[in-house]
Amino acid sequence: MISKFKLFQVSVFAIVFANLLAACSTPPTRGTGYRSNSSGAAPSTYSSSIASFSAVSWQALPGWQEDDLTQAWPAWLKSCDALRRRSSEVNWRQVCAQATSLSGRDEQAIRRYFENYFQAYEIRNNSRSETGLVTGYYEPVMNGSLMRSSVYSVPLYAYPNAWKKMKPNPGPTRADLIASGMLKGSEIAWVQDPVAAAFMQIQGSGKIRLEDGRVMRLGFAGTNDQPFKSFAQWLLDHKEITRSEATMQGISQWARRNPDRVNEMLNANPRFVFFKELPGNVEADLGPNGALGVPLTAERSIAIDLQAMPLGAPVFLATTKPLSTQPLQKLVMAQDTGKAIVGGVRADYYWGSGEAAGEMAGRMKQNGKMWLLLPR
Repeated sequence: MISKFKLFQVSVFAIVFANLLAACSTPPTRGTGYRSNSSGAAPSTYSSSIASFSAVSWQALPGWQEDDLTQAWPAWLKSCDALRRRSSEVNWRQVCAQATSLSGRDEQAIRRYFENYFQAYEIRNNSRSETGLVTGYYEPVMNGSLMRSSVYSVPLYAYPNAWKKMKPNPGPTRADLIASGMLKGSEIAWVQDPVAAAFMQIQGSGKIRLEDGRVMRLGFAGTNDQPFKSFAQWLLDHKEITRSEATMQGISQWARRNPDRVNEMLNANPRFVFFKELPGNVEADLGPNGALGVPLTAERSIAIDLQAMPLGAPVFLATTKPLSTQPLQKLVMAQDTGKAIVGGVRADYYWGSGEAAGEMAGRMKQNGKMWLLLPR
């Protein structure tokens, strides 16, 4: 994930970021609980070790008729590109072959395609509950430079060369790493804001807009294997901020008021994330690769629990926008995962890149329902 992160039952942005770390900066693991019907027919139920699936009509999906499926179609084609190359319990080849003949601008044809070739399954947790937690994540974007300057003085580091041969377990804490000087020479880019850099570490990936106009994408390269501790929770515990201020903006404002204490705050988290440059110049609006190996699509990609459903599958999501009752009902693609995303009815919704996406992601902690779409 970003790889992109598990978000628990606490309405604090700091805790959200703690969970985002687990989801976005942790390599995916393969789930084993999902079972499909080898005959290729669509049975009345599907099951996994953590969820149950019951076939429903398309009328049971709230907002299905209102969703603009042309916006989801490019994300589905990306899923198909990967699913054709992967072994899976589900036979995706026929439905993906049918997709190649459709126009991405014909919304009604796309709707007929899904209704004719897929069965919708309501997902329930093992508790039989049909509702679960829907959180959000995003990709940070910052201005930066390949060279240190008076403006760009905060380093982002590549994985230490010495650790590639022999890595301490665990490695030194963040404070000890920086104080030791052992990271000197491993700088991969320089940015302006240490708090924004820390948020990028939590996400595990991000983009740097360089001074020559290029966009440099950084991906997760490893950690010092220290446990994550929320620096926002540290601020709360020390009564430096209120719960309503525990947002990305609130934390950044505290840092501007207390520049001499920023490192003290950041060192409350002993975990340190290293980056690697991903090849090639990238479009500013192109999402990072998820666990499926394809670029995530803003507001059309989610991270899911692989024990619950197959990677790459279409999922219909019904939830609400952050801090509101405004419906968010969309066809999305299960293109990412993370060890912190746990549960049958559980999704991490990818909002996109940049500060606005980060604000939406950080505030998102909604109840939601999910329907898995599988080939008939």
